[in-house]
Amino acid sequence: MGFLETHCTFKHFSPELLISCNTFDCGHNDLNDFFTKDCINYSKELLGKTYCFTLDENPNTIVCIFTISNDSIKASLLPNARKKKVSKCIPHEKHMRNYPAVLIGRLGVNNEFKGKGIGRELIDFIKSWFIDEQNKTGCRFIVVDSYNEESPIIFYKKNDFNFLFGDEADEKKYMGMEEKASLKTRLMYFDLILLRKQN
Repeated sequence: MGFLETHCTFKHFSPELLISCNTFDCGHNDLNDFFTKDCINYSKELLGKTYCFTLDENPNTIVCIFTISNDSIKASLLPNARKKKVSKCIPHEKHMRNYPAVLIGRLGVNNEFKGKGIGRELIDFIKSWFIDEQNKTGCRFIVVDSYNEESPIIFYKKNDFNFLFGDEADEKKYMGMEEKASLKTRLMYFDLILLRKQN
């Protein structure tokens, strides 16, 4: 059993929780701003739901937090090589233009708890959530729009996420960006069927 299971409680991140909890700091200003200023409005507008784990011995401390929303992988818009890679584990008769997915919009671990494997625990929790029999919707993939920075990309790669596009040039084209533009995030995905087959 991991730290989150034995020392923390899973909660919906509500306005009341935001007010009562200590300021969350994961060391990334953009993420900190989102969780302290924006995520409640995202929820009100039905654009995303935010959840967190709080520390049992001090419930005002958020150990980790994440926001998720519905998404899809638009396979019909992918270059052929990437389309084949995404759909390789899907029977041919089940191939679709779009595949249902859940987006991890934001994810952060409190600086005080980094280096304890909590990020991996949290990713494993999210993965297991969407292959659980109680899940009320079909969800084949988890996708993430990772910051195009070394640390988060290494983190998601270690957690078995792959780039949706083979290179930044293809991703810029997909996003409708100019070739010289800076790509601030990279789309990555995980195929949940890999976990289902293990069970």
